[in-house]
Amino acid sequence: MATIDASSSDRSAVRTLLRLWPYVRPVRARWFTAAAVAVAASLIGLVIPLVLKWLVDGPVAEGDTAGVWLGALWLLLLGFAEALLFGYRRWLVARPLSRVESDMRGDLYGHLQRLPVAFHDRWASGQLLSRGTADLMLIRLFLVFPLTFLLVNGVTILAGAVILVLQEWTLGLVLLAPAVPLLLCARAFERRYAVASRTSQDQVGDLTTLVEESVLGIRIVKGFGRHRSQARAFRALAEELRGTELTKARLLAGISGVMTTLPELAIGAALVLGVVQVADGVLSAGTLVAFLSTALALRWPIDSLGYLLALSQEAATATQRYFEVLDAEREDGGGRAEPGAPGVSGGAGGGLRFEGVRFRYPDAPADAVPVLDGVDLHVRPGETMALVGATGSGKTTLTALVPRLHELTEGRITLDGRDVRELPRERLRSMVSVAFEEPTLFSATVADNVRMGGPELERALDTAQAGFVAGLPQGADTPVGEQGLSLSGGQRQRLALARAVAGDPRFLVLDDPLSALDVHTESLVEAALRKVLAGTTALVVAHRPSTVQLADRVALLSEGRIAAVGTHQELLRENAEYAWLMSGERPGGAGAEAAGTEPGAAGRTETGRGGDENEEGGR
Repeated sequence: MATIDASSSDRSAVRTLLRLWPYVRPVRARWFTAAAVAVAASLIGLVIPLVLKWLVDGPVAEGDTAGVWLGALWLLLLGFAEALLFGYRRWLVARPLSRVESDMRGDLYGHLQRLPVAFHDRWASGQLLSRGTADLMLIRLFLVFPLTFLLVNGVTILAGAVILVLQEWTLGLVLLAPAVPLLLCARAFERRYAVASRTSQDQVGDLTTLVEESVLGIRIVKGFGRHRSQARAFRALAEELRGTELTKARLLAGISGVMTTLPELAIGAALVLGVVQVADGVLSAGTLVAFLSTALALRWPIDSLGYLLALSQEAATATQRYFEVLDAEREDGGGRAEPGAPGVSGGAGGGLRFEGVRFRYPDAPADAVPVLDGVDLHVRPGETMALVGATGSGKTTLTALVPRLHELTEGRITLDGRDVRELPRERLRSMVSVAFEEPTLFSATVADNVRMGGPELERALDTAQAGFVAGLPQGADTPVGEQGLSLSGGQRQRLALARAVAGDPRFLVLDDPLSALDVHTESLVEAALRKVLAGTTALVVAHRPSTVQLADRVALLSEGRIAAVGTHQELLRENAEYAWLMSGERPGGAGAEAAGTEPGAAGRTETGRGGDENEEGGR
């Protein structure tokens, strides 16, 4: 992901930052008030040189002690008012702009939940994490400080320039001479810093991804003794990031040097010219003091421009990265469901039906062989269908199409006669419950994890034979830790199965849900699971005969198509590929001939899938 869109560096930072306006709009009153307060405080700073002029040309020149004390009092009051106003500005913006950051983070997280699985397949988790943390912190910092002070400093410099020219126009023109070179340097800095800033933020995302993967995969890293190679990979990415940060530092040092040197030279020239004019009697000493004090008051607004521009560019690239995710197309809401039940069980259209289903992954080449190519299958109402096939045949992909985790390329899938694309996703996923081969648990309690599928906690745990829960320190209220890694693989799989059946679903899709269980536990789970399957329509991916025997019928998926459908015993007798998958041995005689399977065909099915092996091996 550490790449830059060719057009991104040319995109106006202002246009990018304007996309933040919908979030700033609710707090605009406080922000504009804060900006006005800051402008007032800055303008008070420009009044101080005028008081100095009056003090030098008046009380000091005339020896008026009372006048000197009065001038000193005014200077003290102006300084106190300036400090008070700047503090009030900070108080005004702190709370509402932290709310802006919170709202943006909430919108990003909510949007991520609505993005299709294909999006998450393409994006590294570290890139998404960095957008929701570091990038939003940069945006908040910009709203609190640079956004306000780009305006404040701009107004201050403009007002100061007017005051300088009005005090003595010749000296004023000398001080304004560097304006054009400064603008040209700022423009060049802005373009180069935008590229470096984007590169840096993408590299932070890459580094975050590596750290996250290393932590989640710590058992693999330690088990294979790969800690040194992981450390080398981390150092390499860290060095790349360090190099980019040094590039940013050099750019910032360069613009800061220019922003400091040119105005200092102009002030020095104006000082020499002013002293000559005072010596010639053309200019009063008080005017020269006021002029130089005004010029010095403008030093910080000018010197800080490089820093403010750098923060603004970082905020612009952070905003761009944020909206790259927010602009990604969400899963649509589907069609509007009719009132009442989503369909009527039974009849020719009842149950789960696949009709001419073809699927190719969105990022696959146009000429790639589809993972699924014309799948036709009917799981009757109340029936349990086992789905069997060689590794890479597309079983997992087919099951993922039912709850629309992926969108099919052609054909249609119906539930009780209703096309799944016509059902709102919320309705669809309340009808279909899933359990994946690789169980995923969250950093929550056992009960919270199971109840994600429905309210029936105790019954679901009993069905999954998850009696081990009672022996946990806090029972079902025991936290399972990140990814549930405090539990064994079989325990995690049983909790995932419990989650799938906790909602008493109408349709159940199970992807080899018993693969991590020992034979004794498997038999107990199967006995309990039969009661659940008796009241639902189920599609079960199976690799072992014991799992297949849960089903009423079996479908063999081969070369992206349904090659055969029948009972377990029928397929063992009549289909050589199925017999090989179940037992590793081919039946001889008429059964093999009737299936039309020549020797070695099943081996080719497993290893000669072309692009299809990516379905499980590469995804």
